[in-house]
Amino acid sequence: MSKSTYSTEIEHDIAAAVQNFESMLREQVARNERMRSERAAEPMSTEFSGNYKAKQIIIGTAGGDGIGPIIMREVEAVLNTLLRDRLAGGEVALRPIGGFTLENRLAAGKTVPDNIMAAMQECDVLLKGPTTTPNAAMNAANIESANVYLRKAFDLFANVRPVVIPEEGIDWTFFRENTEGEYALGSRGAYIRGEFAVDFKVTTDEGTRRIARAAYEYARANGKKRVSIITKANIMKKTDGNFLNICREVAEDYPEIETDSWFIDIMAANLVNEDIRSDFEVFVLPNLYGDIITDEAAQIQGGVGTAGSANIGRNYAIFEAIHGSAPRMIEEGLGEYANPASLLKAASMMLSHVGYAAESGKLETALAAADEKLGARMTGLAGGATCREYANEVMSRL
Repeated sequence: MSKSTYSTEIEHDIAAAVQNFESMLREQVARNERMRSERAAEPMSTEFSGNYKAKQIIIGTAGGDGIGPIIMREVEAVLNTLLRDRLAGGEVALRPIGGFTLENRLAAGKTVPDNIMAAMQECDVLLKGPTTTPNAAMNAANIESANVYLRKAFDLFANVRPVVIPEEGIDWTFFRENTEGEYALGSRGAYIRGEFAVDFKVTTDEGTRRIARAAYEYARANGKKRVSIITKANIMKKTDGNFLNICREVAEDYPEIETDSWFIDIMAANLVNEDIRSDFEVFVLPNLYGDIITDEAAQIQGGVGTAGSANIGRNYAIFEAIHGSAPRMIEEGLGEYANPASLLKAASMMLSHVGYAAESGKLETALAAADEKLGARMTGLAGGATCREYANEVMSRL
């Protein structure tokens, strides 16, 4: 290729990137305006997703990929046992959504095929198994992470992850902003051929304000005395700097709650510092940092297989395990040894969210007992306890 042709192609890439960047900026301006209008019309409250009273609650279940259908099968059995009276009385319905697989997403050329999306929209809440994101070798550039797509599609701005270790005095709740940061525009970066690549990070004022408000409302409603803001504002001065400043502004409306701020690297160290880690209670942080540090927190609790996750918006919520689809376990024929604890934790969070606090409490108690009896044998290896054994142990205690 001649030097002039190469220069022309680079100029073409730059022009396309500039056009793409302008388009993204305009989209984010419009999005910020929409969120501002929503805030004016309906201020944030402690119950910031849906009204489940005086109606039948439809719970969708979607297994996903890899070990997802296996653990979902057992969780559905647990829910049918736990909710049998409410199911019989028509208060609640479980609605399995089949076909939410990587193969179907690739065949449809869409992150979430239209029929699957329509089925999800008919539900009040969704319990979701792990999904596999296509890699570069799959020739699926237009198919992004299903998790990211659904969070944006339903505007599930708050990723809420609790981590509780009673014997160590640890009771953490993480409020991770779920629709912005590096993930929101991760598929729209620029590559200047043969030279460099650029990805984008976005932090809107309104997006930050609502996740901060959700964290502080939760803290106030649950008697928490401390909220910690986590950023890297010393380096990411515009995005993280703005996130920090807006969170501090929101904090002024909650004078009874102590507010402090930490850089993400220091907080990652704090969580493994046994002298101080039990002092922390509620965390609010941007998307990427939240994704990483909540996995660290789950590992402290006992592993990523022990933690559930809630994705909550104003009108919808999705609950899921925080681990991946574990394709290697399927390839090695070990799927039946997958640990369903994380998805069962998510189910407990879902029950609490829709107002079934008693059932959520029963499930948590049964989970603790099952984990004490079988936790050490949930190795994911042949000869260990199986997914079904664990679920049966839970059901025997309901």
